[in-house]
Amino acid sequence: MTTDAVSRSSVGHNDEMIPRYSLAERVNHWIGALAYMYLLITGLAFWSPYLYWLAAVVGGGPVARSWHPWVGLIFATSVFWTFKEWRRDMQMDESDRAWAKAIPYYIENEDDKLPPVGRFNYGQKLFFWGIFYGVILLLLSGIALWYTEALPWSLRFVRYAAILIHASVALITIGLFLIHVYMSAILEEGSLTSMIHGKVTSAWAWTFHRSWYDQVSRGSRRTQ
Repeated sequence: MTTDAVSRSSVGHNDEMIPRYSLAERVNHWIGALAYMYLLITGLAFWSPYLYWLAAVVGGGPVARSWHPWVGLIFATSVFWTFKEWRRDMQMDESDRAWAKAIPYYIENEDDKLPPVGRFNYGQKLFFWGIFYGVILLLLSGIALWYTEALPWSLRFVRYAAILIHASVALITIGLFLIHVYMSAILEEGSLTSMIHGKVTSAWAWTFHRSWYDQVSRGSRRTQ
């Protein structure tokens, strides 16, 4: 969305900065993001011999094989912490269903025609729950693969199932990751920088998350 479009849809609002993410939320987000990038590079290197050269970027095959499961635990911890902090904000409600029906306006950058939503919109909530449940499957299948040599041959089906689940779910998370980056960097201009300094303008908040903006504004007026 262009700056002009934001200003047209947020008449009466200004560039006053309001808090959106705490320091803890931002630190956790970037820990999770860096961990996922490492897992993405090493996972693709393991997935196909044509991509094995990616392992050289992170120190070579043996190093990548050694660190991949440990970084996976870091990523899982980051996601579970996010769940603890955001699970209420991520619950679906009627406003999300209305927003989902109006999603063509979002795609066409006509955000002023979208119904008001809370702190996170329908797409962000879908991404969150997709990653959350994906991490659970990746963690369980990853543990099975981590200790695959300890499995008796009679349980070899567990090994094959773990490989299938781990690879399939990883590909799904890659798709979600790419959509998330596109939405944050392009569709909601200002979202990416808000995860760096933790604040957004009141015009941005009113345009993209109007219900959340109204809630924050009322809270701010009560404390004055």
